[in-house]
Amino acid sequence: MTPLLNLGALAIALTLSAPALAETRTFNVALDGTFAPHAMPSLSGGVEGFNVDLANEIGTRMGAEMNIVATQFSGILPALAAGTYDFVVAPVTITEERAENLLFSEGYLNTDFQFVIAADADDITDLADLEGQVIAVNKGSVYDNWARGLEDEIGWTVESYGTNSDAVQAVVSGRAFANVAGNTVSAWAAKQNPAIKLSYLHSTGLVWGMPFRKGDEDLRAEVEAIIECMKIDGTIAALSEKWFGTAPAEGSAAVTPVAGFGQPGFNGYLDNGHTPACN
Repeated sequence: MTPLLNLGALAIALTLSAPALAETRTFNVALDGTFAPHAMPSLSGGVEGFNVDLANEIGTRMGAEMNIVATQFSGILPALAAGTYDFVVAPVTITEERAENLLFSEGYLNTDFQFVIAADADDITDLADLEGQVIAVNKGSVYDNWARGLEDEIGWTVESYGTNSDAVQAVVSGRAFANVAGNTVSAWAAKQNPAIKLSYLHSTGLVWGMPFRKGDEDLRAEVEAIIECMKIDGTIAALSEKWFGTAPAEGSAAVTPVAGFGQPGFNGYLDNGHTPACN
């Protein structure tokens, strides 16, 4: 009879534990799987990068599974609005227009423009230092439009390339003096190629945040509290070192938690007395 009693006890235990097992949450989250070093194909399959690690760490701290979907960025925000994703872990610049329709977390990284130049070139301390130089950019990018808009003012010549990798190679080969792209992308390029180095940083004042649907304030608050703790305990700084090869600047979004929920100055920010902390 003892074996039967043991089996019965086991069955009861499994029955009692079933609700707890069923409570494990799964979140469908999306990113652009071709935006290195934030997300890119892994040799072992799937995707890897800063935002992949960030999303998985958030899931671990939530006690939840993160179903990370890599897809084209152009379709991510419409799919979020349609309910396909619970929130977005791709880098998304917080703008007034987007904040009218989406609920953003506070920023977790600054999104600035940064130049890379040859490793043996004199550093750039001001845009005026680039007068008469050739600047390589990714064709059709925001950096292309920005640089061309300053051609007459700065006196540089802008050359566009099909990919930012090609634009970086133009610097390596000496066909261009500098390449300008996003600060994290430039940091990744410099980390991978000893022939170039980071130089002048043009601050935009903008940050990347995580978008949620309007009405999902509770989920935003849960995720944002974790992001704040990751700033406080140095996790985001460590991920920056790992993927970008640089430590976040003092006072930057990567290390500076924000009171309340959301990004101050934008629609959806909630100033409710919440103080960032690691519990």
